[in-house]
Amino acid sequence: MSNVSGTSDSPVALITGGGSGIGAAVARQLLDAGYRVTVTGRGEERLRAFAAELGEPKGLLTVAGNAADYDCVRSAVDRTLDAYGRLDTVVANAGTATHDSVAEGDPAGWTDMVLTNVLGPALLIRASIDALKETRGRIVLIGSVAGFVPTPGNIYGATKWAVTGLAENTRRQVTEWGVGVTLIAPGRVETPFWDSYGSLPPGQLLTADQIADSVVWAIGQPAGVDINTVVVRPLGQPN
Repeated sequence: MSNVSGTSDSPVALITGGGSGIGAAVARQLLDAGYRVTVTGRGEERLRAFAAELGEPKGLLTVAGNAADYDCVRSAVDRTLDAYGRLDTVVANAGTATHDSVAEGDPAGWTDMVLTNVLGPALLIRASIDALKETRGRIVLIGSVAGFVPTPGNIYGATKWAVTGLAENTRRQVTEWGVGVTLIAPGRVETPFWDSYGSLPPGQLLTADQIADSVVWAIGQPAGVDINTVVVRPLGQPN
């Protein structure tokens, strides 16, 4: 697809947590494909650095805010519509992990994780659905293999099980309005997600770009085709 990001009819995507990792990789690929893109994130500095790294493209809008705060999410949607006049795709990518267990972990970090990982995608859906109805657009939720395969004490995994359920529950409501829903569930990916873990997990890891390939593929399906669930593991990950 040629880059048409300067034109008013080119498609528009909003990505939460888009300043790094999978979200940033999706943003890059969509910009290259001619989309106009809004990325949100909590860190204004990180968003500025991301825009600078890409050369401050005209088709990129950065909005600082908390993905688990409805006012912030609505503001990001409104600013996107004001800037670009439409919204075709939202990608609920913002997420966090405490990397601890339900029986032995520190509950202090759980509230933020549950709100970001579970409430955040629901708020994005609620804030964007009217605009997506108009474009017959797509909702993409970034879940996890941990939302399909239980592992001991994994409370992060429990939040991703919630995302797995949210994706199908949402699809059953919005499909009659012509809006698609895709759950992308990655296995182990080399991203800043692991920073708080202290090290990368063992074995082969996917790259953020490899997951972004799946996101962009699902978004690019022909009209009338709804890709619903994509689980992507690196070869060698058994669970």
